[in-house]
Amino acid sequence: MSEHAANPSHAHDDHSHGHHEPLGFWRTYVFSLDHKMIGRQFLFTGLIWMLVGGALAAAIRIQLAYPNDAFPLIGQWLWPDNAGKMTPHAYTMIVTMHASVMIFFVIIPLLTGAFGNFLIPLQIGYKDMAFPTLNMMSYWFMVPASVFAILSFFQEGGAAAAGWTSYPTLSVIRSASPGSGWGQTYWYISLLFVGVSSMMGSVNYIATIINCRAPGMTMFRMPMATWSLFITAILQAFALPVLTVALIFGLTDNLGLTSFFIPANLDANWIVNGYRREATGGQPLLWQHLFWFYSHPAVYIMILPAMGMVSDIITCQSRKPLFGYKPMVYSIAGIAGLGFIVWGHHMFMSGMAPHLGTAFMVSTILIALPSAIKVFNWIFTIWNGNIQFTAAMLNAMSFVAMFIIGGLSGIYMASTPTDIHFHDTYFIVAHIHYVLFGGSLFGFFAAVHFWFPKMFGRTMNETLGKIHFFLTFVFFNVAFYAMHNIGIMGAPRRYYTLQPEITPDQAGVMAMMNKVISHGVFLLVASQIFFAINFFYSLFRGPKAAANPWNCNSLEWQTDSPPPHHNFRETPVVHHGPYEYAHPDVEEDYLPQTSTKEVRDLGH
Repeated sequence: MSEHAANPSHAHDDHSHGHHEPLGFWRTYVFSLDHKMIGRQFLFTGLIWMLVGGALAAAIRIQLAYPNDAFPLIGQWLWPDNAGKMTPHAYTMIVTMHASVMIFFVIIPLLTGAFGNFLIPLQIGYKDMAFPTLNMMSYWFMVPASVFAILSFFQEGGAAAAGWTSYPTLSVIRSASPGSGWGQTYWYISLLFVGVSSMMGSVNYIATIINCRAPGMTMFRMPMATWSLFITAILQAFALPVLTVALIFGLTDNLGLTSFFIPANLDANWIVNGYRREATGGQPLLWQHLFWFYSHPAVYIMILPAMGMVSDIITCQSRKPLFGYKPMVYSIAGIAGLGFIVWGHHMFMSGMAPHLGTAFMVSTILIALPSAIKVFNWIFTIWNGNIQFTAAMLNAMSFVAMFIIGGLSGIYMASTPTDIHFHDTYFIVAHIHYVLFGGSLFGFFAAVHFWFPKMFGRTMNETLGKIHFFLTFVFFNVAFYAMHNIGIMGAPRRYYTLQPEITPDQAGVMAMMNKVISHGVFLLVASQIFFAINFFYSLFRGPKAAANPWNCNSLEWQTDSPPPHHNFRETPVVHHGPYEYAHPDVEEDYLPQTSTKEVRDLGH
């Protein structure tokens, strides 16, 4: 442990007050130890991968909208043996890598990596992370992860094609599928690097928040963004080792060295490197237990940071205190705690004993309670507020609305009797996209617009931001709401062409709705051009930002935009909570946390 992490009473003694030796290009922009630059590195890397994930999504929907059509030029180059038509295996590979990219290389790095790194030290009033070198390594472990993910596309048989969940035995017996070859092997290695990166980050976040807070910054004076990142880091610290073990087992099985997930009664005469391997009695379901023990908390790893950041944005731009600050903190902790005991709802169709399924069903439904607390508190925060309809606020309110839809649809999957019917249909696809795109990515867009001035010292264009929001909101709902309908009709997920054995009328309706969904996705992807133009133009030509353009209370807005090398020219001292907006004892509608003005405690 560093001296500052181990001894919080001295955590601020060596502030350099913004003075430091000039660093060269490599130490400033590449191998940086500055948490702000590392946050920007995660941000740009995640945006590049978002482009890849969006392209894969468009390829999926092209195939589903026009399943019997050949693709001119690119199709003839990719699939010449199939007359330019996408092959079933290629479709499965694209579906697998789309989900893997969006989860492990986009949403988690953007929310926990980019904004976690950038915001935590600033919001708690410290100069950097507790372990700057470890922080740098957490980013650079994403580089080999990205390299292996890219290389997997160029292997014989293509990238992994066993689904993003990579269930055995399809993912571990190479003779079972072309996608179980080196592409699947690289998938395992890539995710191992991602896991190590996230583990480094989680340890750093926990140590920094516990040990390095500014004088007066008690735990219940921290903004919700920092609280959510703190609890997310705890989730990662406890869940990631389980996934790491599962990935190592899957990797060694895939290489033919072990048979953790290969049952003895399977005719597993697969050959690796010229040697015939025999199964010795593994358990395929063991992978599901290990994988979902991490991957259901991973849903909250992807949504909790957005919840915290949206709380900060809604409060600031409603000019009101956050309704029920402590219940909001406890609800995040409740969601995280319950998230560890509900993984079995992903396995209702695996032959689970009914009484065990009931236990998972009840515990899953209970998550609706802390989630409802958050939703109602956001609504009451907005209620009668002096709302500023900025692009950040519009995206934040959209986050709340889309999260409600995703949460309500999730109740159907939590219930065993209904999940039996919805399992592996497009209803599941609709649910996960409402939670992770409608939730996480709308939260990300809100955060970018809100903290862009602090990150880069310039402001984004509000008109372009609102156009991007409107188009994204409309086409997102066009694309994904109809998936509920075709899911209820029985449309199976992961099929490269939907040819349901139903009446011709139903088949025609499903085909029509499928085209609507696909064109909604195409327009949704195209709408992100407005975000890209706004982001990169503002990066270089946007108007210079003031230190506190939003008139916010939290500590990151009490320093320059962008902040100096060690964040604060003097160590901040905290006297108030982060949400003292419209306080009756203050003429202005905000009260910075560093203000020494004595006011009544209103018990927010």
